[in-house]
Amino acid sequence: MSSNVKFIKTHEINLDNVNVRRAHKGDEEGVYKIACSVTEGVRDSYQGFLIDDYHKYPEYYIELFKDRIEYLRYFYVAELGGRIIGFSLAYKKEMWIKYNPTWIEDIHWHPSFDKSLLDDFILIDKTAIDAEYTGEGIGSKIYKRIIEDMRENDIHYIFSETVVNPLPNFASLAFRQKQNYIMAGFRYEEHKGEIYSDMVYYKKI
Repeated sequence: MSSNVKFIKTHEINLDNVNVRRAHKGDEEGVYKIACSVTEGVRDSYQGFLIDDYHKYPEYYIELFKDRIEYLRYFYVAELGGRIIGFSLAYKKEMWIKYNPTWIEDIHWHPSFDKSLLDDFILIDKTAIDAEYTGEGIGSKIYKRIIEDMRENDIHYIFSETVVNPLPNFASLAFRQKQNYIMAGFRYEEHKGEIYSDMVYYKKI
């Protein structure tokens, strides 16, 4: 199935029936299936992830999700009728730096960016919704839960990255614009011998 396949919606879901909760042990395979559904077939700039190749390395990514479920406080899934239909993988600052120790130093920060905002933050790494349920407000419901938990823990800044080269992630860019994120800088990253350019965004909540 190509990622360009468009699902014909035969019904609209009631968001009240969608449960957003923290991911727990046993969710890793359901999360992996959603990640695969976003990256299936030809890479599509309007679909989502453009770097990770989940299909080629299932054992690696299932273990990665299992590890993140165990150690991350801000890892959420959305489920409908007991089935995972979406997820958001986010890191508190210390965990993001643990996995990406040179991240702050690698970014070319915008001259107007106040680096004191880096004292404490959440970085949203990946969000994906089952293709059959996109456009139903599920991503926004997960996002709302993240913000509620951030405020409860006195954290007020969200960061995120979006790939803009060689293939721009238009889905992510549109979401950043919709949520009124502000550009903070950019960085380059290497993946399997290819250089990617990432825009770094932030938002106060």
